[in-house]
Amino acid sequence: MIRAVRGTRDILPPASAVWNRLEAIAREIFRRYNYHEIRTPVFEETRLFARSVGEETDIVSKEMYTFEDHGESLTLRPEATASVIRAYLEHRLDQRPGLQKLYYLGPMFRRERPQKGRYRQFYQIGAEAIGSDSPAIDAEVIEMVVEFLEAAKLTDSTLLLNSVGCPECRPGFVARLREELRDVASQMCRDCQRRAQTNPLRILDCKVPEDQPIIERLPSILDHLCPACRDHFAAVRTMLDERGIAYEVRPRLVRGLDYYMRTTFEIVHGALGAQNSVLGGGRYDGLAEALGSKTAAPGIGFSIGEDRLVMTVEDKHAGLDPLELLIAPMDERAYRHSALLARELRRAGAAAELAAEGRLKRTLDLANRLGAQYVLIVGENEISSGRYALKDMRSGEQQSLSREELAGRFGDQ
Repeated sequence: MIRAVRGTRDILPPASAVWNRLEAIAREIFRRYNYHEIRTPVFEETRLFARSVGEETDIVSKEMYTFEDHGESLTLRPEATASVIRAYLEHRLDQRPGLQKLYYLGPMFRRERPQKGRYRQFYQIGAEAIGSDSPAIDAEVIEMVVEFLEAAKLTDSTLLLNSVGCPECRPGFVARLREELRDVASQMCRDCQRRAQTNPLRILDCKVPEDQPIIERLPSILDHLCPACRDHFAAVRTMLDERGIAYEVRPRLVRGLDYYMRTTFEIVHGALGAQNSVLGGGRYDGLAEALGSKTAAPGIGFSIGEDRLVMTVEDKHAGLDPLELLIAPMDERAYRHSALLARELRRAGAAAELAAEGRLKRTLDLANRLGAQYVLIVGENEISSGRYALKDMRSGEQQSLSREELAGRFGDQ
């Protein structure tokens, strides 16, 4: 038997209902903050990710799904920010008035080792605010994230906050970091030994327990921020304090992609174990230039790991939406009549299921198993009189209604 490829999975009912609810909540929160949906292709030119994410990152060097297409190197998107900025530049969205606020939902692809909450095809909900380097935008984006997670019923989470500096101050910190690692990198995991040469900043993000004592002794980037970055970070913190949004400053918090600068943030949840990050984000003021733009496009965004979020909150959103109405035809003629009646009620807005013709007791048993709220009984008498027996499956009460009364009862109000 053919099975799903390792690292992928089928999302089945009732779990799919939880996904739909969370995505509906996300869309509503984005609407309130004036974000609009963007849909980009699931594959792009490989160089888009190599130039934006970084040649030396684990994503580009080890995890991307890349293939040749008639001499052109293409890659399934491992993340969406690079694609959004590419679309922003290509379609000159900077010519539109105001800040460009864009959101996306969809699958991403990375060839990682599958584990709890992590898949090779995974799903993200994310947003980007492009066109301003103001710390006020950083605070608003974080506020929006917190609003969404509260609406999604995620509790006991922690907001982590840091600044990773800018091209003016970060190189000096990285040089200091490289110097400090010279004598200790050999005692760390294999990935950290490699990162010490290629991307020392990524060592701060290592999750290997044995490496933590060494990492804790490394210099803090907050001690190396230039005055502009220090003021920017202070302003973000002040605005979060004014909103009553709790956070923890984590000087070791870095993002896994090269384009981040200044504000970085993450929200973690203990129920997810070692892979406890629900979402991460940050500012990327130089990304447009890295992609060849002559025009600056400062921005900040985030992505939510939807797979992990669903795992965390699915017990609070569990179960399928209950079936509103089950129509129970008593014989073949009643079935044909019921099919037309079901069509009318669905067009009016009702969620209706049409049972096979047969004995009423069997149909009522089916209604109980489906969790139907009502059963509409259609037999010879109902067809002749034009009035139908509606049974409330919770109270057991039964009443007689005309077609017009049914449409008013179950249709959109």
